[in-house]
Amino acid sequence: MSSKTTTQVQTPQNENSLVTSIVLFVVMMALFLGSIYSLSFLTLGNPWPMAVCLGLFALAFWIPQTILGRSDSAGEH
Repeated sequence: MSSKTTTQVQTPQNENSLVTSIVLFVVMMALFLGSIYSLSFLTLGNPWPMAVCLGLFALAFWIPQTILGRSDSAGEH
């Protein structure tokens, strides 16, 4: 008698689907590219484009690392 065994690969519960990952990538890339674009308005008399650049870049880096990241998954196998 032959018995069939199936192995299922279990993905973490907080893993995003492909569509969600693509949408998040596009949004974060838009923030990053917006921060670079804001530098085109930078002059010595107007520091606000640099402030906008730093803010958008910080958001593009911080959101995926903390809010969307899996920072608590160090022990998963």
